[in-house]
Amino acid sequence: MKALEDGMEDADCLIIGGGPAGLTAAVYLARFRRRVVLVDEGESRASLIPQTRNYPGFADGIAGPSLLNQLRRQADAYAVSFVAGRVETLVKEGDHFAAEVGGSTRRASRVILATGLKDRAPPMPGLPGAVARGLVRYCPICDGFEARDKRIAVLGDANKACLKALFLRTYSKSVTLISGNGQMPDAASQRELSEAGVSFIANRIARFEVALDTVDIVFCDGGRRCFEAVYPMHGCEVRSELAVALGATHNDAGCLRADDHQRTSVEGLYAIGDVVSDLHQIAVGTGHAAVAATDVHNSLPRNWR
Repeated sequence: MKALEDGMEDADCLIIGGGPAGLTAAVYLARFRRRVVLVDEGESRASLIPQTRNYPGFADGIAGPSLLNQLRRQADAYAVSFVAGRVETLVKEGDHFAAEVGGSTRRASRVILATGLKDRAPPMPGLPGAVARGLVRYCPICDGFEARDKRIAVLGDANKACLKALFLRTYSKSVTLISGNGQMPDAASQRELSEAGVSFIANRIARFEVALDTVDIVFCDGGRRCFEAVYPMHGCEVRSELAVALGATHNDAGCLRADDHQRTSVEGLYAIGDVVSDLHQIAVGTGHAAVAATDVHNSLPRNWR
């Protein structure tokens, strides 16, 4: 991508986040002949995906890093300006926004926030390799099909993770919900789990032992269970602090609320992808991007040439 130099004129739109949603928005806006600056610190959740097979157009699947590279190439073809770094602060100055990035200030008429979220991970040795091999997974909607007929463990709060365990029962007869804090689910959840044939363990976890194709979960009482796919459901950290500081409306988890045009409650500020309270899927994020970018373009003064 073209690097943005200090002193360059203000942008029509500043995009914060270089995942699939942010890059798609950049492509749309650049094709609308808008001046686009994209700031990315290189921590897209998509970069952790070993292979996605439910994103349209890739019958054989595509690795997250490969998808990002293709989107970056597409953005580069339209001379999107790229800044590597993190936006430390974002403030509203009249009708414009000012973002501090690495000691420099970038100004824009509109901002699209595509900062995503970060899943909370279990204290597992060799976690990156386990994720790359598909032993540890975070999104049943994305890859539950690939876990079919495997021995699946769902880790998390007994009641909150119950729905994920029931969802995964679609793909395997061997699903176990593990409440690592030792708490029991409520009576209704216990009944649902029992009717679905989902096992339940309320036992504190001592450690994880990761092998090439399996993960052993060792409990504090000395017991152990072996699994072929582990889904941690410990919640996430939503990267919405820039918008929240501006007063943007959000839910209890920190996900931003956006209208049908992806506009937040802060005028001129848009939110797309996983940072929004919606279904956290790449296809949804890129759809958000198309909607937001088109509205940004239509909200700005005409750029006839």
